[in-house]
Amino acid sequence: MGHLTTVAACSLNQWALDWECNTNRIIESIKLAKKAGAKLRVGGELEITGYDCLDHFLENETYLLSWEMLARILDDKECYGCLLDIGAPVMHRNLRLNCRILALDGKILLIRPKLWLANDGNYREMRYFTPWREGLCEDFILPRSMQPRQGAVRVPIGDMILSTADTCIGAETCEELFTPDGPHIHMGLQGVEIFTNSSASHHELRKLDKRLALILEATRKSGGIYIYANLKGGGGDRLYYDGSSMIVCNGIVKAQGSQFSLDDIEVVTATVDLEEVRAYRCSASRGLQAVRSTRQYRRIDVTAYSMSLQNDDFKAKLTPSCPIKIHAPEEEIALGPALWLWDYLRRSSLAGFLLPLSGGVDSCATAVIVSSLSRLLIDAIRDGNPQVISDVQRIAGAYEKEGWLPQSTQALTRNLFHTLYLGMASQSSKETRSRAKELSKAIGSYHTDLNIDDVFNAQKNIFTKSTRFEPRFKVHGGSIAENLALQNIQARTRMVTAYEFSQLLPTIRGRKGGGSCLVLGSANVDEALRGYYTRYDCSSADLNPIGGISKTDLKKFIAWACTNFDLPILKDFLAATPTAELEPLEGGYVQSDEADMGLLYSDLQVMGSLRKIEKMGPFSMFQRLVREWTLDKGMTPREVATKVKRFFHYYAVNRHKMSTLTPSYHAESYGPDDHRHDHRFLVYPPLYDSLPAKKIDAAVEKMEAEQI
Repeated sequence: MGHLTTVAACSLNQWALDWECNTNRIIESIKLAKKAGAKLRVGGELEITGYDCLDHFLENETYLLSWEMLARILDDKECYGCLLDIGAPVMHRNLRLNCRILALDGKILLIRPKLWLANDGNYREMRYFTPWREGLCEDFILPRSMQPRQGAVRVPIGDMILSTADTCIGAETCEELFTPDGPHIHMGLQGVEIFTNSSASHHELRKLDKRLALILEATRKSGGIYIYANLKGGGGDRLYYDGSSMIVCNGIVKAQGSQFSLDDIEVVTATVDLEEVRAYRCSASRGLQAVRSTRQYRRIDVTAYSMSLQNDDFKAKLTPSCPIKIHAPEEEIALGPALWLWDYLRRSSLAGFLLPLSGGVDSCATAVIVSSLSRLLIDAIRDGNPQVISDVQRIAGAYEKEGWLPQSTQALTRNLFHTLYLGMASQSSKETRSRAKELSKAIGSYHTDLNIDDVFNAQKNIFTKSTRFEPRFKVHGGSIAENLALQNIQARTRMVTAYEFSQLLPTIRGRKGGGSCLVLGSANVDEALRGYYTRYDCSSADLNPIGGISKTDLKKFIAWACTNFDLPILKDFLAATPTAELEPLEGGYVQSDEADMGLLYSDLQVMGSLRKIEKMGPFSMFQRLVREWTLDKGMTPREVATKVKRFFHYYAVNRHKMSTLTPSYHAESYGPDDHRHDHRFLVYPPLYDSLPAKKIDAAVEKMEAEQI
């Protein structure tokens, strides 16, 4: 006879320090798990506080309020009858710990601290927390408010496991799955059959398949049931947690949650057979390693509780494996940044979005992402999602009569999204102006077309009257410095104008209560890496949904949206030359982004990956690319050297711009965001006189001499 048990992994959209709402979502997820028959409910990492508290984890109040919220959960009798795995920070011996709290029927069974902390890339857990030592077990003295509830002063804390009447359960947290010697390996050899993993794993393009491979591998070698619960939504910072919670048995996915969803609470359940694990672990080599294992775990006795039914197994049905959904990168761009924007908007209580729409690929992609959001919201409204309906009526419905609900994506977009074309009579082409207008019409945004010549000329004249010097563009005989200064006046004027319109358009449109919009930037990750934008220009905004996405991927996304969103106007954007349109259109001259940068966008994507992901400096990057590009692209060593030195030169001289980079959706692991992801200094020594540059030059000369 099998031993069938139902388990649940919960993905919750938790907001940092949103104490009561976070707690209510946890309680509701427990109720939904119980309704599905679950005997074990697992939630995401630090779900009580939200993962993105950052330096608030250094504040004692965060820990005190966490206990207060945990008490609410444990006091709720509707949460009884199910083993709970809840994420919260705990202070013990003056150590701040990232913990799992395992509880049953209002009592804490075990506090399990995280052993291996995430401390690279976007993560700084060792700034706040101390990693626990493997095998260490102690008594934790409960806060006085918790002692009467527990009926005890102390509970166990440490690297321990639970023994129920019919199985053994072990917990690990996020990063511990990704370490080479993960705790699940040793727990499995000690007889643990069910593993829980509570995670806060953020979305990056093409990342889910890597995460899935690790989850499958955790039980593929030695068997077991693995319950992976990931957070979802925007926690309040640059990251978006993409859910995809799943339940795996012996390396096979039994159930999987959605990667992108507007549901704040998602409960994934599966019924699995403990006997399958025992049968899977029959190999002699596994048995030999188990008896020789030196890692011993203290077991917490919960034998009064059973994960499976004793005499009624055949009433339960084993949940079949579900198809694993891995979105293409183009779909990820359509979904992830859109939902990230929505979480920011609905939590900020502002009136919508405003975007300077230039007629180029980047602002086009940003506009299409907002349109994608409208499509997702309309689908959720039609499905009767009460939270979405409430938020849409509060934000977009403020233009309409009470009870209004949009019937189409265009109707919703018009009340959610404002676009501006900020042109210059002498610099902006008819083509870009027309593309912006047609795209706005296709997606339904409230569009305003204007020129900023008067502001530009007024600002230029202030300088001329003060210095008696009139700066000129390069095509009119001006110097490089004059040409750049005049371009920057336009760019910064657009930023000021965008913010003015974002504050006043809702009022003049008659929105109840007025309000202002979140201004969206549209500089891609490659331009940020190169520093190819003006500081405090229209790339300086409240949020930038494409700031972590490469130009190459954005073009693929637009091509995908052209068909999947039925927007034929997007073909015109793809065919256009990328241009800032900051110089006069005279004598057939058309400003080109790639010509200005001296690098192709595809070059920047490769170089950015080598610099950040593979951690290469100038000389090591040259050594790699001279092998690849001389073969693949037919370039000479000197041409490769020129590109590499140009890349690092402009990265260095523009690094200071990263300190004011607009908060951007994190989508690429080579993003240059100074605030979280790319901690490098701001002022660099000159590259061209540096030792790496000299070594590159010497290598080029040697290669050229060998070819003679």
